[in-house]
Amino acid sequence: MNQTKIKYSPLNASERIDSLDVIRGIALLGILLMNINGMGLPFAYSDPTLAGGADGLNLKVWIVNNMLFEGTMRGLFTLLFGAGVILLTSRLEKSGAGIATADIYYRRTLWLLLFGIVNVYIFLWHGDILYPYAIFGLMLFPFRNASVRKLFLVAGILIFLGIIWDAADYHSKLNLQKEVTEIQAIKALENEITKTQEDKIKEWDKFTTKHTKEEVDELIEKMHQSYFTVLFDKVKGNQFMQTWLPYRLWVWDILSFMLIGMAFFKLRIFHGDRSNRFYLIMLLLGYIIGLPINYYETKMLLGDNFHALTILKADQTYQIGRFFTTMGHVGLLMLFIKSGSLRFLQKSLAAVGKLALTNYLMHSIVTSIIFYGDGFSMFGMLQRYELYYIVAGLWIFQLIYSPIYLKYFLYGPAEWIWRSLTYGKSQRFLLRKTTLSN
Repeated sequence: MNQTKIKYSPLNASERIDSLDVIRGIALLGILLMNINGMGLPFAYSDPTLAGGADGLNLKVWIVNNMLFEGTMRGLFTLLFGAGVILLTSRLEKSGAGIATADIYYRRTLWLLLFGIVNVYIFLWHGDILYPYAIFGLMLFPFRNASVRKLFLVAGILIFLGIIWDAADYHSKLNLQKEVTEIQAIKALENEITKTQEDKIKEWDKFTTKHTKEEVDELIEKMHQSYFTVLFDKVKGNQFMQTWLPYRLWVWDILSFMLIGMAFFKLRIFHGDRSNRFYLIMLLLGYIIGLPINYYETKMLLGDNFHALTILKADQTYQIGRFFTTMGHVGLLMLFIKSGSLRFLQKSLAAVGKLALTNYLMHSIVTSIIFYGDGFSMFGMLQRYELYYIVAGLWIFQLIYSPIYLKYFLYGPAEWIWRSLTYGKSQRFLLRKTTLSN
């Protein structure tokens, strides 16, 4: 342990891979496109008919998000997390860290879990991604030396199992609908029905009934109360997000993409070492398969007014559309990075990516102040498209401050704390004057 504290240190500037930082910055900013809906609107992340407006510009915003960004920005971020595992562990092992590699890796991951808990229960973001990243990050270490083929195989199996489960959920509810239709036909003839049949009707009604206006208004009112009122009101939902959801959804959604990210790093896809033709094929194949699937799902949801059964039907192809669209994004972004165009923007995006943890937590802190009661009480008060004024403001701020900040500091505050905890000693925070002059 003492050897770990003394000898090994975080990645230095010369060891960073610029393309990883650029994509991480884009993914970090892109995640806010989707998160802002859960931060600022009641129950309306997936169903715009509940709050925030479901026509005109509001509907167009939802359609664009659902077609291009739903799940894909998280997908990019998750791929990079997996890539980061190989970058960290391979560097440590090459430096002779030996068993200390596992020590550093697992402490780093467990401290990330704590950051996730803080983000949920202190900064009040119930949709936090750090906690599930840490949970599944604990499973990645044994895969660090796995072949690319094995990584893709395990990831493919996970995605396939998730699709099978989604299909099973849909067909289970479809069968329930048929049973309830038959039961209601019996009732229409004034025949008695059994308690089991009554329970099936109640189950169907509970499944298909949307949140009422009263429930929406009640949640808005709660979120306009004091900090501690909001905190305690969120506890039940937070527990759901951190218990049932990771093992029902995130294991197929997150762990699979982490493994793919590890494979991509080994294939040097994120390094920019592949040909432009490779990335162009990746872009075209991803979008040609992914976007039509996303369009099919979007059209289906709109056509049935976001009926609960239709949402489950769309979920059956969600992971397929999400996977291929994310691959298209990777191809597009790598071509953008390799082109060298808009270097000033790429540098700013890379700086945002280097401060990813700090900037991610900043999203939670700023939006909590804007939306909840001890701040400006704007929760549920804005239309969907108006939320993107806040997104634009945060983007502009982070794109401007991040490169300026990194002229004076080695790490963001959250990154510095994380690294100091991981390596068991306080890390250097300020850039030395000699470094600045160089």
